[in-house]
Amino acid sequence: MFSDTHFHFHHLVTDRGLNGTDILTHMAASNCFFGMDIGTRCNDLAERQEAMEKAISEITDPVAAEKARNFIYYSAGIWPDVEAIKDRYNQMKILKDVISSGKRIVAVGEGGIDHHWNPSGVDERSEETFNSEIYKGERELFEMQLELAKELNLPYIVHSRDGFEDTLDCIKNIGYNNGIIHCYSYGTKEAEAFLNLGWYISFSGSVTYTKKSKMEEMHELLNMVPADRILCETDAPYLAPVPFRGQTNTPCLVDNTYRFVAEHRNMSPFELSDLVDSNIRKVFKV
Repeated sequence: MFSDTHFHFHHLVTDRGLNGTDILTHMAASNCFFGMDIGTRCNDLAERQEAMEKAISEITDPVAAEKARNFIYYSAGIWPDVEAIKDRYNQMKILKDVISSGKRIVAVGEGGIDHHWNPSGVDERSEETFNSEIYKGERELFEMQLELAKELNLPYIVHSRDGFEDTLDCIKNIGYNNGIIHCYSYGTKEAEAFLNLGWYISFSGSVTYTKKSKMEEMHELLNMVPADRILCETDAPYLAPVPFRGQTNTPCLVDNTYRFVAEHRNMSPFELSDLVDSNIRKVFKV
């Protein structure tokens, strides 16, 4: 198995009914270099770490268990749902406390701008639910987290969906360009804008869904990201790559994403894995 940039292991263990111990054992047997459990709520770190430790404690092979403890890292952040936006000042205080007392935290996030789930009228949200006040609050929550990452000198994991302009604007407002644009979902022009500021671009299993009519554009995108700025990820339990699309995703499936990206970059999956490992060491300082 190739390197896995990150995965929501908390969801896998507690919400999806999957055997986290089996997944970790598989990753250890495959000599996984790095796995990150990403936070989405201000106070979810302890719960995620407890679930992870429980899964590791049930690994019967002590060597594999030790490997798992060594390759697991964490982030902590606030995803921009409406309730978090409304409570952003209180939640940021909690997040700061969580990070200051946490262990093996190598990034802030994920958080950012989401106008797929959060716009007026989409996902059955009304103008009242996502009004101008919430829109401004979403940007402020993102900028406060960027400021925190800057203060702590940690990379930031950016969630950006259907909100490129706002995402870029907030990043420029803070002037902190250290981290990854995760689950990248835009085109080459947008990628160029992020890359010019110094961000890493991370591709998930969603790239394998590319329609034939869009394959040339995807090929261009996958090739225009410099070798020292590319990452691959799972975003488990979501975005399972083809041929597992629609199923619950796990880090065990990340090979398929590596194969797709490597083929388009005219390199072997193992070469891409080594490249991603190198970039992980730089961005997360591990």
